[in-house]
Parts: sequence; C-alpha cells; structure tokens
Amino acid sequence: MTSTDTYFVGVDVGTGSVRAALVTDFGKILRCAVESIKTWNPQPDYYEQSSDDIWNAVVKCVKVVSNGIDPKTVKGIGFDATCSLVCVDKKGDPLTVSYSKSNEQNIILWMDHRALNEAEQINSTNHRVLQYVGGKISLEMETPKLLWLKAHLPEVWKNAGLFFDLPDFLTWKASGSESRSSCSLVCKWTYEMNVHGVENWNESFFEAIGLEDLAHDNWRKIGSTVLPPGTPVGQGLSEKGAKELGLLVGTPVGTSMIDAHAGGLGLIGCRADNIKADFETRVGLICGTSTCHMAVSREPLFTPGIWGPYKNAMVPGMWLNEGGQSATGKLLDHIIDSHPATTAIKNKIGNMHIQTYLSNVLHDLAKKRNLKSVAFLTKDLHVWPDFHGNRSPIADPSLKGMVSGLSLATDEESLALLYLATTQAISYGTRHIIQRLRNSGYKNIKSTLICGGLSKNRIFTETQADVCNLPVVCPEEAESVLLGAAILGAVSAKHFPTLEKAVQSMGGKGIAVLPKADVVAYHDRKYKVYLKMYDDQMAYRKIML
Repeated sequence: MTSTDTYFVGVDVGTGSVRAALVTDFGKILRCAVESIKTWNPQPDYYEQSSDDIWNAVVKCVKVVSNGIDPKTVKGIGFDATCSLVCVDKKGDPLTVSYSKSNEQNIILWMDHRALNEAEQINSTNHRVLQYVGGKISLEMETPKLLWLKAHLPEVWKNAGLFFDLPDFLTWKASGSESRSSCSLVCKWTYEMNVHGVENWNESFFEAIGLEDLAHDNWRKIGSTVLPPGTPVGQGLSEKGAKELGLLVGTPVGTSMIDAHAGGLGLIGCRADNIKADFETRVGLICGTSTCHMAVSREPLFTPGIWGPYKNAMVPGMWLNEGGQSATGKLLDHIIDSHPATTAIKNKIGNMHIQTYLSNVLHDLAKKRNLKSVAFLTKDLHVWPDFHGNRSPIADPSLKGMVSGLSLATDEESLALLYLATTQAISYGTRHIIQRLRNSGYKNIKSTLICGGLSKNRIFTETQADVCNLPVVCPEEAESVLLGAAILGAVSAKHFPTLEKAVQSMGGKGIAVLPKADVVAYHDRKYKVYLKMYDDQMAYRKIML
C-alpha cells in the first residue's frame, strides 16, 4: 500500500464476473477482487442474469478491495457494466424477463439475440434516429429488447416500474438516484444528442415502433434525468448503499459508463514512446468475450455499419464511433474447447494457459519449417469469424462462421493452426472496421490500443499490428476497464477539474508492438481471402433460396 490518502474504487461488471479495484489518483491499481456471476441460457440465443446476484457480487468485491483502509480515504466510486437490460417492478424489486417467470432472471444479457424480429421491425421504419447507429439498430441494443418484452411478456410490461441499462442500475443501487448516463442512453437506447443540438427522447420514433407508452410520467421508466459520465449521482452513496458496500454515506458516485466505453476511457490516455497521444489518432480495442472498437473525433462522422456518432459518450466535447465484434475471446475459447486435442493438452500442461501452450507449439512449428514468422503457417487455412453474427461493419447478426482448409488431422498442431487462423481472422475484422472508419473521415488513425485478456496474448497483439499495419499500444496497467471506472469516481469527487484531465493524469504508460513489413504484405493477401469469404457466404445464400 502506498502512503497516499486518496483512493478511488472502480467496479466493472462483465459478462461472467464482477470485478472491483482500489486505484490511486495517478492510475495505479493496488488491489483487485473478482466474483463470478450466474448466466441462464434457457434456449439458443437467450441469455439471462440476476440483478440481485450481480449486486451481491459487487458488494463482496468492494469490501475486499477496501478492507483495512480508512473509508475516509475512498474519495469516490465509479461503475461500468455490460449494456444489458434490467427490469424491476414498481417497488424496485427484480421482475422477470424470462419465459420461466422467475423474478431472479430479470436481466436480458447484452449478447441475447431473442429480439431479431423486433430489430428488423424497427429498422423497417427507416426513422432518422437510426442514422446514429450506422443505419441499422442492433438486436443487442435495448429498444428491440423492450419491444420484445412488450410483445411476449405483456404482464411483465404492465407491472414494470423501471428499466435500466445495467451500469445505471448499479448507480441506482448505490445512491438511490434514478438518473441515467448519457453514455448508455445515447449508445444503446436511441436517446438523441444529435448534430442539431437536440437532447431528448424522440417521441415520434417510439410511436413508430409501438413503445409510445414509455413517454408516460416524463419518460421515468427509462430515464427523465440524463447526466454525462463522471457527473456526481444524487447525493453520493445512500445510507443503504454505504452500509452494504462498507463505505461512507455521501461518498461521491460517478455517473456510469458501458464497460467497453470505460475501457476506452482508461485506454485513450495511455502514453507510449514515439506514438502520437492525440485522442483522435487512436482506436481503442476493448477485448473480452467480444471486442469493442472506440474512435473519437472533434466533429461528427457518420460511418455505415458503425454505431454513432455519439456526442459526449466517452470524452466530453468529442463524438464517439463504436464498432465491434460479437465474439472474439469467446470464439477462441470455442475453437479450443471443441477440438479433439484439447483434453489431452490440458491434462499435461498443469497451470499453464492453453493459449500460451499453443503459442509455443506454433513457434516450434515455424522454426521446424524454417519460417520467419508464425503468421506464414496459415497460408492455406482461412477463417470467417462471425460465429455469432457480425456487429460491425456489415451489421448482419445472421452471418455464420466459415473455415477453409481443414484436414482430417486431430493433433495439437492442427489445433494450434486453427487457433492462429482464428486469431488472424479476428484481426481482419478489426482491419475491416478501421477501413470503414477511414472511408468515413477518420483520416488520421495512427495506432490502436488494446486492453482486456487478449492484450496479454503476444501472438494476438503482434497479429493486430501486422494485419492493420499500425502500432499496437499495450498499457502497463492492463486493467483499463477498471481504471476507466475509477476515473469516473475521481471526476465525481472533483479531484480533477475535467474528465479529460483525469484521463491524461491516470492513463499511465504502455509498450508499443510495431508491425513488420514482410508480414504486413502476407496479411494483405489473406485479407483479400477474408473479404472473398463473405462474398461466398452471400452467394451460397442466393443459391439456397
């Protein structure tokens, strides 16, 4: 523990766990805690969670990281979470979103795809608000899910008291305030903060899609008071929230962010030698189960298939465009877990991470074949990675994965090669997104920054650098999402005059992975194959009509 008497707590709720961190005002994470959370998968594409389960995990994690320190030294707390839909009744108790009718299952997880028809219905309106989501709303966003609830669970719709994006649910539990974050509402709920200066719910849109009843009581069910990220929420921790978390009543609570956006906040101020630090020259990759791609600009830029531009969604005074891939870390896990060689490998490697082992296999194989880089091992093996649909830039949730070049081999080398080809395919997806951003006006992208589990994977970071022909900056403080959440707490406590100043002060340093010219040329060819695989999938669909 340092001698400082100023700490901030950052809380991150991911897809499978809750994490908390104790952070100094110069961005050093001193302690972390993690608790698993439960997910129900009652049928394909349905994913549900429990707000009580999540809050209980938050309480445990915050108590662990703040144990043994004077609560007076915790000057602020910030929350981020997945963009999942939380439903509570008129008393504030959990209300089911499930066919099971269990009130424990009161969250529709972000990756839930039940609202496909509702998303298509919304997109058929061609309403002008859709220009801020790349022209097509995603079934992962909240308005399709709300429309699904109204159509399929009418009793739940009638009895619902409040709907929250999960990050806003957390600040509500902590403070009692029903305020909402502009980050969540603008990015996932079609709240308007547009180029004409309009900032409100668009009543004509909700009438067009059949959700006009949400306008009742000044839109209270989905948010009457909208605040920028980091703004103090209510009067800080309520008596109940403080008692549960083991902190002081009135401790400032920062208006929340979506988890990926908090990662972008924690990343974007990271400095590396000889890499431009201007916010608009960087694309942040927040890697986990999925990957989100964050780019900011001084002026609004409309990018087909990319969400946004969103005003003030991450950095005040800047517009955010958000791309993403629906399955990245989860895809690599799937490729590994479904291969015949995996069980035998895990039985022999002990505590070594299997991806580390596969990386070693690849390096040995490249050396044996006298290749300069492991990248060249996949010349005849190609993957289209949209096993869970394409979020960006094609915006087609019905796309499927493809693999070309399989043999009858079932040994560990065949697994290592498939793992590498999948890692490359994920990187081609990033290149596809960056290409679309550049075509739409992001002319000055000079680097990418990576946080999350994949940022610790050397093969992944080197592949990203070579595929996109851009330096990849990996922060020394790898937990950028937790850092971003803590930054929100620091700003709410007014420890820094602005969010931008907090980002610059707490962003820390990183190490740059540089592209290699000979490997770049190889990936240019493989990228052409990647794009051709999409064309082929579309051709197969036409044949099968």
